[in-house]
Amino acid sequence: MQIHKELDTRGLNCPLPILKAKKSLNEMHSGELLRVVSTDAGSVRDFQAFARQTGNDLVDQQTVGSDFIHVLRRR
Repeated sequence: MQIHKELDTRGLNCPLPILKAKKSLNEMHSGELLRVVSTDAGSVRDFQAFARQTGNDLVDQQTVGSDFIHVLRRR
């Protein structure tokens, strides 16, 4: 999986990880992948809802230690 942009939102709480992801996705081309790393446990649910609402694909979600990793494909 080729990640085109990575966003570190560790230490930020809802809604900041989503807002920063939205801004980054708006700067990307269709089909490109954005990897977001967060420490907010609520981000798992938030990114699922964000993907449904915006039409971007949530390609992957993982929990690694205290990090929650989300990979989105720009629509």
